[in-house]
Amino acid sequence: MIKLLLCPLAFIYGFITWVRNFLYDSEILKSKEFKISTIAIGNLSAGGTGKTPHTEYLVKLLKKRFNIAILSRGYKRISKGFFIANPSISYKQIGDEPKQIANKFPNIKVAVCENRVKGIKQLLKRDDKIDIVILDDAFQHRRLKSSISILLMDYNYPFYEDKLLPCGRLRESWQQYCRANIIIITKVPKTLKPIDRRLIAKNINLLPYQTIYFTTLKYTELKPVFKAKKINIDNIDKKYDILIITAIARTQLFINYVTKNISDQITHFKFSDHHNFNKKDITKIVTAFEKIQNTKKIIICTEKDAVKLRENKYIHENYYKYFFYIPIEIEFLFDSEEEFNNQIINNITKNKTNYELQISLKQF
Repeated sequence: MIKLLLCPLAFIYGFITWVRNFLYDSEILKSKEFKISTIAIGNLSAGGTGKTPHTEYLVKLLKKRFNIAILSRGYKRISKGFFIANPSISYKQIGDEPKQIANKFPNIKVAVCENRVKGIKQLLKRDDKIDIVILDDAFQHRRLKSSISILLMDYNYPFYEDKLLPCGRLRESWQQYCRANIIIITKVPKTLKPIDRRLIAKNINLLPYQTIYFTTLKYTELKPVFKAKKINIDNIDKKYDILIITAIARTQLFINYVTKNISDQITHFKFSDHHNFNKKDITKIVTAFEKIQNTKKIIICTEKDAVKLRENKYIHENYYKYFFYIPIEIEFLFDSEEEFNNQIINNITKNKTNYELQISLKQF
C-alpha cells in the first residue's frame, strides 16, 4: 500500500532524471572531456554494490604504471568544495570511504569535490603529471565524459528487477545501463553456474560495445582498529562471543561471513549507511559488550566503520583492544581477471595523448 502511494513520486522523479539524461544525450547540456584518462565507477541503485573495493582494485592495478588520483564526492562529509586527503585530515572533512582509500594508499592523491569537472581541474592544477583520475560513484555525474564507465550491479539486487526511488532503490531508469562500457556483477556466489551467468547477461540485454564481468567479495584477516592490540588474533575461534557493528548499506554477506568463519555467537548492532557514531551509540555498544558474560569476546566492524571509530572520542582506551575490523577485496570469477585488466590498460593507452604516459609505460 505504501509503495502504491509512492508511485506518483517515483513517476515525477523518473521524469526529472529522464529529462536530464535527454538534455545530455542531445548535447543541449555539454559534458566535459579531459585529455587524461578518467575512469568512472558507479551504480544505478542507491549504494551497496561494492564501489570502494572495486576502486581499490583499480588503484592496485594501475598505481605502479601510472600517476593516478582518486576523486570522490565525499558522501556525508561536513565540508564543501575541493579537499585533498592528508594523514591528519578527518573523515568528517572528506568522507569515510575516501579516508579509507587514503589510509590504504598514502602515496596516491585522494580528493573530494561535488563537481567532478572542477575537482579534476584542481587536481591537475596541483599536479600536471597525473595520467588517470579514478572517479568513485560518478555514473550519474554527466557533466563529465569519462574515458571508461564501469557500472556495478549487486547480484542479489539486479537493477532490471528494481524500481525508481522512492518505490525502489534506483537513482535513474535501469535502461541507462547503456552508458556503461563495462558492467560488473558484484557479490556473486562462487557457486554461480555458467547458465545463470548467461541468464543475467540476457536479462541485462548486453549491447555490442559492452563487456560483463562477475566478481565476488573476499574477506581477509581480522585487523585491530586501534594500535593498542593485546589479543592474539590467531586465538579467536568459535568459543568467542562477537558483537558486530555495521553502518553499511547491506549487511547480510558480512554477517554470514562472521557467523560461518569466526563465531556464530553474535550480537548485531545495525546502523544506517555512513552513520557517525555519537556518544549515545558508543554507550549502547559498550553496555551491550559488558553484558556478554563470556570472557572471550570481541567487537567486529567493517573497514569503513573502523575509519570512523578510530577518531571517536567516546571510546575509552580500555576498550581499544577489543575492536577489530575485516578488510574486503574483490575476486574475479570465471578466470576473467586478466581479460579485465587488459581491457582497462588497453583502453587507457589507446586513448592517451599524454607523452608522459607513454614514457611511464616504457619504463615499467
